[in-house]
Amino acid sequence: MPFYVSPAQAMRDKAEYARQGIARGRSCVTLQYEGGILMMAPNPSRALHKISEIYDRIGFAAVGRYNEYENLRKAGVTYADITGYQFDRHDVTARGIANYYAQNLGTIFTESPKPWEVEIVVAEVGTNPADDQIYRITFDGSVTDEPGFVAFGGQADQVSAALKERYSDGMSLPEAFTAALGALSAPSGNGETPEYTAAQLEVAILDRTREHRTFRRIRAAALEEMISEHRTASAAQAGAEAAGTGDGDDDAGSGSPADSGPPTGPDPSSSDRGSGTGGPLL
Repeated sequence: MPFYVSPAQAMRDKAEYARQGIARGRSCVTLQYEGGILMMAPNPSRALHKISEIYDRIGFAAVGRYNEYENLRKAGVTYADITGYQFDRHDVTARGIANYYAQNLGTIFTESPKPWEVEIVVAEVGTNPADDQIYRITFDGSVTDEPGFVAFGGQADQVSAALKERYSDGMSLPEAFTAALGALSAPSGNGETPEYTAAQLEVAILDRTREHRTFRRIRAAALEEMISEHRTASAAQAGAEAAGTGDGDDDAGSGSPADSGPPTGPDPSSSDRGSGTGGPLL
């Protein structure tokens, strides 16, 4: 006779297995800006995409096992095409696709011996920022509405904390790009600071100003230029902070009374949560 395992223990084991697999991948970031929605993920492969188009104004981003989330992406495209053909193109929404994914992942998590090691974001750009939608679907079929931004996969807690400090409403595309890349490049728990080149990043936007198909990839020269602008802005900010700190030290050395806090304001908070390790997952 097979060993008995309680349903509660089996669910916990499945959840832990899926979380460990997803944590071995690389984090992905999706955030809203004034002109649409930006999606960014470290991805050295030029053939295997983590970010794709689902429908006219809907984008898809995923982390985990490529073969598993690629099956979900294809199923989502088929669902959207059939729904748009049978009813109306406006009936295809990110909410409907997110619910479709949630039902499938929930069934797999409950009935399959092995859960799928995937985490998905479905985003839809509206005619104005108030109509934008970002949904996060986890391996067990849970769906959450993420206002503004979301970081998922890999060291998601750490990246999300860094992105929260950089994000603000109404950002331009260069500002949103700088915030996303800065969050992905934040120092990890072991003290390492990753540096990404254009060949190591996959970036796409849902452009609010475009008609019908709003999905557009940012590649090659345009991506190199945006990375260069990000590094210039980061260097200027670091120089300004260093200059401000030096002025405060001179004042303290000249006999002025010491303040209760650092001269340039409170120390920025950091998060060391997230212990994902490298692996074959994207």
